[in-house]
Amino acid sequence: MPADAPIATTPPASPLPLAGLRVVEFTHMVMGPTCGMVLGDLGAEVIKVEPIEGDRTRHLPGSGAGFFPMFNRNKKSIAIDLRRPGGVAVARRLALSADVVAENFKPGTMAKYGLDHAALSRENPRVISVSHKGFLPGPYEHRTALDEVVQMMGGLAYMTGRPGDPLRAGSSVNDIMGGIFGAVGAMAALIRRGITGRGQEVQSALFENNVLLVGQHMLQYAVTGRAAAPMPERISPWGIYDIFTVQDGEQIFLAAVSDAQWATFCEVLDLADLRDQPAYASNTARVQARPSLMPLLRQRLAGWPAAEIARRFEAAGLPFAPIRRPEELFDDEHLLATGGLADIVLPDGERAGQTAQTTLLPLTLDGQRPGVRLHPPTLGRHTDEVLAGLGYTPPEIAALRSGSAVA
Repeated sequence: MPADAPIATTPPASPLPLAGLRVVEFTHMVMGPTCGMVLGDLGAEVIKVEPIEGDRTRHLPGSGAGFFPMFNRNKKSIAIDLRRPGGVAVARRLALSADVVAENFKPGTMAKYGLDHAALSRENPRVISVSHKGFLPGPYEHRTALDEVVQMMGGLAYMTGRPGDPLRAGSSVNDIMGGIFGAVGAMAALIRRGITGRGQEVQSALFENNVLLVGQHMLQYAVTGRAAAPMPERISPWGIYDIFTVQDGEQIFLAAVSDAQWATFCEVLDLADLRDQPAYASNTARVQARPSLMPLLRQRLAGWPAAEIARRFEAAGLPFAPIRRPEELFDDEHLLATGGLADIVLPDGERAGQTAQTTLLPLTLDGQRPGVRLHPPTLGRHTDEVLAGLGYTPPEIAALRSGSAVA
């Protein structure tokens, strides 16, 4: 099967909500491609414009190896050389055919090619432009930003690590959420366009996204007058809300966030002697008693099998969680039973052409998960198809290709 062949799936009960919408994305890395992925999953035709050499995330090593196949499903690929006049002309014609144009380049890059919102909207007032940046316009807007940069300067790394040891979150949280907010802004602009007939420019930014994530800690300071401590050292709002090491060194997260849950916690773990002690009578009392309560609970639970605790907690409706690694989620019974994973064919690298599983959007539409309609595309797989749709004749396409304006 070609790496980006259409997937034969059962048609949804009704058309996806963004069916008929054209999105053209000039994006790379994670943030911009996430926006296109969300819109594509929801039914839009998404055309990814890549440089002749391809999006460089196609061949990133290490922790970047999953970027391209994760964030570029349900897209078509056209390869254009914007360094050539013919390539710029193709890009402009394509952008002007779009409902939404998404990008995540440095400020001024799109204007250099006449692809900025001001230039496009003069010819197509209905176009919506979505710009994904490091910072919204202001003193920082020309700084080069990465997810890790804004996590460090935006307080998230401070809150994640131990005191004196700032630590980035274990995922590209700002890139992914920044792309999601770009998609949210695009959909809001589409609704507004339906009322006014005009498009608008949407901006989403890594730094401002990060500030939203730490907003709860900012408000904690505003409300209490006390600065939030890093999460490993925080004063928990709940008496029982922690990771326990149990039999054979296994770990499990357990919580009891109400007085009723505390009573059940004690019952299912044979801790009746603790349940009615005045020192543990309320959540506030348990929070104050954590320095003595937690070591006692750790000692009492050390010999319990994690599986038995999980069985009892699930039966009693108490919150718990095994400590899992990402690769273990491929075998998660809930994801497998609910269709939370979908097959894709890898487009690049040593495993090109092989099947892997990817995660889907965490929502349902009429009871169905929006799935994968197109595998992540090989570079330029849809160049001829897209150009023909724009009105280029076969000789014109051949001339563009021979001149290296497209590939």
